[in-house]
Amino acid sequence: MLTQTEADTLLGIPKMFVDSSPLLLPVGADEHRDVVSQDGRESFVFDASRGAFRITKVKFQTRARRIFVLARLDLDGSPRTNPDGTVVQTPHLHLYQEGYEAKWAYPLNPTDFQDPDDLGQAYVDFCRFCQLQNTVPLQAGGW
Repeated sequence: MLTQTEADTLLGIPKMFVDSSPLLLPVGADEHRDVVSQDGRESFVFDASRGAFRITKVKFQTRARRIFVLARLDLDGSPRTNPDGTVVQTPHLHLYQEGYEAKWAYPLNPTDFQDPDDLGQAYVDFCRFCQLQNTVPLQAGGW
Protein backbone atom coordinates (compact mmCIF):
# COMPACT_ATOMS: atom_id res chain seq x y z
CA MET A 1 0.00 0.00 0.00
CA LEU A 2 1.09 3.58 -0.66
CA THR A 3 0.72 6.44 1.74
CA GLN A 4 -1.28 9.39 0.46
CA THR A 5 1.89 11.47 0.37
CA GLU A 6 3.66 8.84 -1.76
CA ALA A 7 0.71 8.59 -4.16
CA ASP A 8 0.41 12.36 -4.52
CA THR A 9 4.16 12.66 -5.10
CA LEU A 10 4.18 9.87 -7.71
CA LEU A 11 1.24 11.41 -9.57
CA GLY A 12 2.89 14.81 -9.56
CA ILE A 13 6.36 13.96 -10.81
CA PRO A 14 7.14 14.52 -14.50
CA LYS A 15 6.89 11.33 -16.55
CA MET A 16 7.73 10.19 -20.07
CA PHE A 17 6.36 7.46 -22.34
CA VAL A 18 9.17 4.99 -23.09
CA ASP A 19 7.78 4.17 -26.55
CA SER A 20 6.85 7.23 -28.62
CA SER A 21 4.90 5.34 -31.30
CA PRO A 22 1.18 6.20 -31.61
CA LEU A 23 -1.16 4.77 -29.01
CA LEU A 24 -3.68 2.64 -30.93
CA LEU A 25 -7.18 2.54 -29.50
CA PRO A 26 -9.45 0.65 -31.92
CA VAL A 27 -12.74 -0.86 -30.78
CA GLY A 28 -12.08 -3.47 -28.07
CA ALA A 29 -8.51 -2.27 -27.42
CA ASP A 30 -6.62 -2.89 -24.20
CA GLU A 31 -3.25 -1.13 -24.49
CA HIS A 32 -0.46 -0.84 -21.91
CA ARG A 33 2.59 1.42 -22.18
CA ASP A 34 5.65 1.73 -19.99
CA VAL A 35 6.27 5.16 -18.52
CA VAL A 36 9.24 6.39 -16.47
CA SER A 37 9.89 9.41 -14.34
CA GLN A 38 12.12 11.96 -16.03
CA ASP A 39 14.87 11.19 -13.53
CA GLY A 40 14.53 7.45 -14.26
CA ARG A 41 13.95 6.51 -10.62
CA GLU A 42 10.32 5.41 -10.88
CA SER A 43 8.47 3.26 -13.38
CA PHE A 44 4.79 3.49 -14.23
CA VAL A 45 2.26 1.93 -16.59
CA PHE A 46 -0.22 3.85 -18.74
CA ASP A 47 -3.32 1.83 -19.61
CA ALA A 48 -5.90 2.63 -22.26
CA SER A 49 -8.95 0.55 -23.07
CA ARG A 50 -12.01 0.94 -25.25
CA GLY A 51 -15.27 -0.94 -25.19
CA ALA A 52 -16.05 -3.58 -27.78
CA PHE A 53 -19.80 -2.93 -27.82
CA ARG A 54 -20.06 0.61 -26.46
CA ILE A 55 -17.19 2.15 -28.41
CA THR A 56 -17.41 5.45 -26.50
CA LYS A 57 -16.63 3.65 -23.23
CA VAL A 58 -12.95 4.49 -22.69
CA LYS A 59 -10.58 4.25 -19.75
CA PHE A 60 -7.21 5.94 -19.35
CA GLN A 61 -5.21 4.97 -16.27
CA THR A 62 -1.80 5.58 -14.72
CA ARG A 63 -0.33 2.98 -12.35
CA ALA A 64 2.70 3.29 -10.10
CA ARG A 65 4.94 0.37 -9.26
CA ARG A 66 2.87 -1.69 -11.71
CA ILE A 67 -0.07 -2.24 -9.33
CA PHE A 68 -1.21 1.01 -7.69
CA VAL A 69 -3.74 3.00 -9.72
CA LEU A 70 -2.89 6.66 -9.18
CA ALA A 71 -5.53 8.11 -11.52
CA ARG A 72 -8.15 6.70 -13.87
CA LEU A 73 -10.40 8.60 -16.25
CA ASP A 74 -13.64 6.80 -17.14
CA LEU A 75 -15.53 8.07 -20.18
CA ASP A 76 -19.10 6.95 -20.95
CA GLY A 77 -19.19 4.10 -18.44
CA SER A 78 -21.52 3.24 -15.61
CA PRO A 79 -22.08 5.57 -12.68
CA ARG A 80 -19.76 4.90 -9.74
CA THR A 81 -20.97 4.37 -6.17
CA ASN A 82 -18.32 5.60 -3.75
CA PRO A 83 -17.58 3.91 -0.41
CA ASP A 84 -19.80 6.50 1.35
CA GLY A 85 -22.77 5.69 -0.93
CA THR A 86 -22.60 8.81 -3.10
CA VAL A 87 -23.06 8.19 -6.82
CA VAL A 88 -20.90 9.92 -9.43
CA GLN A 89 -21.96 9.91 -13.08
CA THR A 90 -19.50 9.47 -15.94
CA PRO A 91 -17.31 10.92 -17.06
CA HIS A 92 -15.45 10.82 -13.77
CA LEU A 93 -11.95 10.60 -12.37
CA HIS A 94 -10.72 8.01 -9.88
CA LEU A 95 -7.81 9.04 -7.66
CA TYR A 96 -5.73 6.98 -5.26
CA GLN A 97 -6.85 7.50 -1.68
CA GLU A 98 -4.93 5.86 1.14
CA GLY A 99 -6.94 2.99 2.59
CA TYR A 100 -9.27 2.85 -0.43
CA GLU A 101 -6.85 2.67 -3.37
CA ALA A 102 -8.78 4.00 -6.41
CA LYS A 103 -12.30 3.22 -5.20
CA TRP A 104 -13.35 6.88 -4.99
CA ALA A 105 -14.60 8.69 -8.09
CA TYR A 106 -14.92 12.44 -8.54
CA PRO A 107 -16.72 14.61 -11.08
CA LEU A 108 -14.33 16.13 -13.61
CA ASN A 109 -12.96 19.58 -12.90
CA PRO A 110 -13.55 21.62 -16.10
CA THR A 111 -10.25 23.41 -15.47
CA ASP A 112 -8.41 20.08 -15.86
CA PHE A 113 -10.67 18.43 -18.45
CA GLN A 114 -11.81 20.86 -21.14
CA ASP A 115 -14.05 18.59 -23.25
CA PRO A 116 -14.52 14.98 -22.09
CA ASP A 117 -16.79 14.33 -25.10
CA ASP A 118 -13.76 14.79 -27.38
CA LEU A 119 -11.64 11.66 -26.99
CA GLY A 120 -8.45 13.31 -28.22
CA GLN A 121 -8.85 16.25 -25.85
CA ALA A 122 -9.71 13.97 -22.91
CA TYR A 123 -6.55 11.94 -23.60
CA VAL A 124 -4.35 15.06 -23.77
CA ASP A 125 -5.95 16.46 -20.61
CA PHE A 126 -5.46 13.17 -18.74
CA CYS A 127 -1.81 13.00 -19.80
CA ARG A 128 -1.33 16.58 -18.60
CA PHE A 129 -3.11 15.78 -15.31
CA CYS A 130 -0.73 12.83 -14.78
CA GLN A 131 2.32 14.94 -15.68
CA LEU A 132 3.16 12.99 -18.87
CA GLN A 133 5.57 15.30 -20.66
CA ASN A 134 5.73 13.61 -24.08
CA THR A 135 2.14 12.76 -25.00
CA VAL A 136 2.27 10.25 -27.85
CA PRO A 137 -0.26 10.52 -30.70
CA LEU A 138 -3.59 8.77 -30.12
CA GLN A 139 -5.16 6.86 -33.00
CA ALA A 140 -8.75 5.87 -32.29
CA GLY A 141 -10.59 4.96 -35.47
CA GLY A 142 -14.37 5.04 -35.54
CA TRP A 143 -14.80 7.66 -32.81
